[in-house]
Amino acid sequence: VTVIAFFGIMIFIMPKIAKIINDLGGPDAQLPIYSRIMLSTSAFVQKNIIFILIFSVAASWGFRRYIKTEKGKYRWHNFLLKVPIFGKIVAKIAIARFSRTFASLMGSGVSVLESLEVTSKAVGNRVIQKELMDVAQAVKNGQPLGKQLTAAPFFPPIVGQMMSVGEETGKIDQILLKVADFYEEEVDAVIDSLASIIEPVMIIILGALVGMIAASVMGPIAGLSKNIGG
Repeated sequence: VTVIAFFGIMIFIMPKIAKIINDLGGPDAQLPIYSRIMLSTSAFVQKNIIFILIFSVAASWGFRRYIKTEKGKYRWHNFLLKVPIFGKIVAKIAIARFSRTFASLMGSGVSVLESLEVTSKAVGNRVIQKELMDVAQAVKNGQPLGKQLTAAPFFPPIVGQMMSVGEETGKIDQILLKVADFYEEEVDAVIDSLASIIEPVMIIILGALVGMIAASVMGPIAGLSKNIGG
């Protein structure tokens, strides 16, 4: 919305304001630097709008094609995990999916290795999928599952510790269901909090943009009008 509003102002409103300033002070009117920047930006957008649209569409198409490749998808998923706040949400969603799917498979009598293979494809993130496949390989070589999960970078140590308890008690499915419930509740809480914050933030950003534009053009108009009146 903010981007659309910005381009709308640059294309439809700023040209009219530029005409008013030109009528009042002429093409050589002395304007503050921030006013000149806004007017130059508007002129650039108007002059190159077709190129900007073509570039935007081409970049979007190229990006979508790239992230459909294995290499591109892995890099994109790795990037998402590193984004502040959002990355933690992505990781927690993956952990919740892993815990619930793994618990369901183990409860149905599926072997640990088969459960890991199936679950790794269900987490929805290529980086975490690779981690789980590495864990599966270590388990195949005789390493404890809980210990390997504890060492996995994107898995909180508590998940591996709970898995170890499940291995010792023979209640992996029951324990992981509790882990899944915990992370699903955390994700829901974070998403609800973000949803309540995003709208006011967008309003503030849009208001700041409009205020900046108003300050950059109304001041010079008022000054030029005063000079003419004087």
